Amino acid sequence: MTGTPSGRMRKAILEWLKDPSAHFPARGRRDLAETGVTARAVAAKLGVPCRTARAHLDFLTRLGLLRAHRVRCRRYYRRDEIRIVEVARMFEKGW
Repeated sequence: MTGTPSGRMRKAILEWLKDPSAHFPARGRRDLAETGVTARAVAAKLGVPCRTARAHLDFLTRLGLLRAHRVRCRRYYRRDEIRIVEVARMFEKGW
């Protein structure tokens, strides 16, 4: 997953979402670790169109590495730490 440009982008997204308040500007009084980050914020950080960032975020969500929830018309993404640990263990054991 990390050998291609897409894989490097996805890895960067996962790293940024470990501590979103350090990598993304907070809007209002929201705690980014609790609420998550929008695709627009990720797109701005990556320097790609929002549609591209959303495709990466949706892929990571389908893998189960991110959780998404909708608030009005926006979707917020955050890491699923439990699932990430499970996947890491699978790779350590060699499947």
